[in-house]
Amino acid sequence: MDKMIFACEEHVDMAIDDYVNEFEEAPEVLKEEIEQCRYCQLKAAYVIRRPEEFC
Repeated sequence: MDKMIFACEEHVDMAIDDYVNEFEEAPEVLKEEIEQCRYCQLKAAYVIRRPEEFC
């Protein structure tokens, strides 16, 4: 299961909430400007993902 959500500046809070609700764990939030935002398709500013120590 892919535990990554890409989000722009506007939707980062929503992405963190969705991650916690879906996976029931705290995410790692990193700057990422490669993908598109899951919510609006603009360029993502962050990736919300499972912390490295748990991978």
